[in-house]
Amino acid sequence: MFEHRVLGVDPGLSRCGIAILDGPGHRATVVDSEVVRTPADMALGGRLHAIHARLRALVTAHRPASMAVERVFINAQARTGTGAMQVVGLVHLLAADADLPVAEYTPSQVKAAVTGVGDADKDQVTFMVQRLLTLDVAPTPADRADAMAVGLCHLQQPGFGRRRRSGGQGRAGDQATTTGMSSRLAEALAAAGPGLTAVDPARPRPTPSKGTGQ
Repeated sequence: MFEHRVLGVDPGLSRCGIAILDGPGHRATVVDSEVVRTPADMALGGRLHAIHARLRALVTAHRPASMAVERVFINAQARTGTGAMQVVGLVHLLAADADLPVAEYTPSQVKAAVTGVGDADKDQVTFMVQRLLTLDVAPTPADRADAMAVGLCHLQQPGFGRRRRSGGQGRAGDQATTTGMSSRLAEALAAAGPGLTAVDPARPRPTPSKGTGQ
């Protein structure tokens, strides 16, 4: 019997990644995952309806205990970001309709949770998702892997599974390391070799300088 089931979403209007994981985070497994695609020539209302309908069907079928979605920031690709933000709104609406808690995580939080590095690239995220979920093959496309990463990030937050009930530690060998990651993640990083090195989350990251026009 799973201790916690989460529905993770990598929001996107053209491609929306969805993954249902059973926790806790130190031994999470994949229940289901897919990518919902909507064509660019479809009316916006129809695209949002298709994504909402699929999300609702998965909530009904798998009965998650919570939902998690990657936070969207509007940048130079404002059109793409706006569509993804609308999907984030759908996730919150569906969670409210189903009386489920929902959490948002920044891309850096998601990457750090699965790789130990907040600015990891997509290949690193996919590689570590495969290792942490003990998948036979790497999840594709990237939207599926990203949705799994969102779910893993959620399950690794304080307060889930054995870690909460035993006063901050999981089963033997699964307590957090001095760098703030679980020993399972630390072991996976070590096995991956020097191409995936962890950073200390407590170390302050440099603040990007703003141009004079901002």
